[in-house]
Amino acid sequence: MTESDREKKARARRILRTLGAAYPDAAIALRWSTPLELLVATILSAQCTDERVNQVTESLFKRYHTARDWARARPAALEREIFSTGFYKAKAKAIIGTAKALVAGHGGEVPRTVGALTALPGVGRKTANVVLGNAFGIPALAVDTHVSRVSQRLGLARGPDAETIHDELCQVFPRAGWTGTTHLLIIHGRRACHARRPACPGCPIRALCPWPLKPMGQGPGRKG
Repeated sequence: MTESDREKKARARRILRTLGAAYPDAAIALRWSTPLELLVATILSAQCTDERVNQVTESLFKRYHTARDWARARPAALEREIFSTGFYKAKAKAIIGTAKALVAGHGGEVPRTVGALTALPGVGRKTANVVLGNAFGIPALAVDTHVSRVSQRLGLARGPDAETIHDELCQVFPRAGWTGTTHLLIIHGRRACHARRPACPGCPIRALCPWPLKPMGQGPGRKG
């Protein structure tokens, strides 16, 4: 039977309540102390674990403090410093380019709108929403691989890409809780709803999940 929009929203609220009880420690894993640090850390986190990014930024943030510091960084030196995060050339270019744009157009400060953030070099919708939600307290849903996988298994989104999934989830979850929703879906994806072998038997939201492979705890394409 097809689930109505009203029923889906009601189920989504139950999912959030259950996940909130299961993961009271849900929060952003990246370490930062200023909006600029969070912006840089989020750029570095692309195709890299948060743990690795935190290891790199621990020393990096001691050397670079302002947008001008980052804008003056020598590409070769910054590439060496962020090498272990992967895609270091593209990331160094994005960070330096973003810093220069901040100095030139925003007085060295990180802007507070999606449009202004995504206009910065190397900053996409996900990165912008991470910064808005966590640095500025502006409700924002950030769709990464965990959010995409979990929301689709839960039948809350069916879009073919992150942009579509983002828009679908914004229609399902209450706006005021978008940032917290992101944290809950990510931590659930990391701790239980794994890509290859999800821990379905002990999943706290098993009863609310319509994923057809759920009974066997299998991932897509796996045979029992």
